[in-house]
Amino acid sequence: MAPHDQTRKAASRESGKAASADSSKAASGDGDRAAPGIAPRLLAWYDAHHRDLPWRVPPKALAGGARPDPYRVWLSEVMLQQTTVEAVKAYFRVFLEKWPDVGALAAAPAEDLMKAWAGLGYYSRARNLKACADLVARLGGRFPDTAAGLRELPGIGAYTAAAIAAIAFDRPAVVVDGNVERVVSRLFSIATPLNEAKGEIRALVEKMVPGKRPGDFAQAMMDLGATICTPRRPRCMLCPLREDCSAILSGDPERFPVRLPKADKPLRRGAAFVAVRGDGAILLRKRAEKGLLGGMTEVPTTAWTARIDGASTEAGAPFAAACLRAGRSAHCFPHIAIEHDVYHPPINGHIPLVSLRS
Repeated sequence: MAPHDQTRKAASRESGKAASADSSKAASGDGDRAAPGIAPRLLAWYDAHHRDLPWRVPPKALAGGARPDPYRVWLSEVMLQQTTVEAVKAYFRVFLEKWPDVGALAAAPAEDLMKAWAGLGYYSRARNLKACADLVARLGGRFPDTAAGLRELPGIGAYTAAAIAAIAFDRPAVVVDGNVERVVSRLFSIATPLNEAKGEIRALVEKMVPGKRPGDFAQAMMDLGATICTPRRPRCMLCPLREDCSAILSGDPERFPVRLPKADKPLRRGAAFVAVRGDGAILLRKRAEKGLLGGMTEVPTTAWTARIDGASTEAGAPFAAACLRAGRSAHCFPHIAIEHDVYHPPINGHIPLVSLRS
């Protein structure tokens, strides 16, 4: 499976406005009104070529009466926000082994959950995961079975609610992630820049959603974008929708979706202090619960934020010491880049905790 497995860029940026159209519009008839025949061909392809994923119930098992576990679907969808399928698989298995159901996750200490999440990034998801598990456990351990009900839970926006409603409960919800945006943009050669075309794409998907097997349809669209209709070098000759695709006729499917040039990310600066004791212990602190990297453990840094720089000299050290400059580190977040001048303050003996500067 491919490196093209596009992250679920909240593509949708929890694409907005109408996931509550879970809805009678798609439920009436067999859907597929944007281009007749798309849903049957796509589902036939999915039956033969679906990805095997640890949270997924394959179509043959569904046809035999198996049903998706809403807990697994929810857990996977939260993990997949801004993260690739390949990166999520191992974390999903670890979480499932530690906490096999929502009650077990609700009973777990938040610190244990954060440790298990470490490395997956976007840590506000982990805090929302815990808050959501706590609430669902108080509701008897059952997730709401509609997109509208799911949106009432912490950390679940429009896209995630639609995906859970469709996949876990077979609701005819309109599920649009980055893969789906690419597929639909090419099918209909949408020339409007993607950031302006999201409503148009959503409306087209809504017309395609079949009344039968809407969960499989949602997953089939994602799989098609991840494995066939990839950002670069799409494998058009293997696509089950090639006869419907106007981008193929244009001769340049990679032109779609149309994107505006990316604006440069603002660059923030600060300083980081790596203090190592003689026995190898490293001085760490916990960040404030809210804000960027909230609740995470870090070496002390100066007080930079997404909007302002922090001090970048040894004057910002967490305790008085003659610091040695050790180099510079750089990291990119989706919305900003950060550069730290790294200092190594020597430690002799113990650091009086009261002297640590926040």
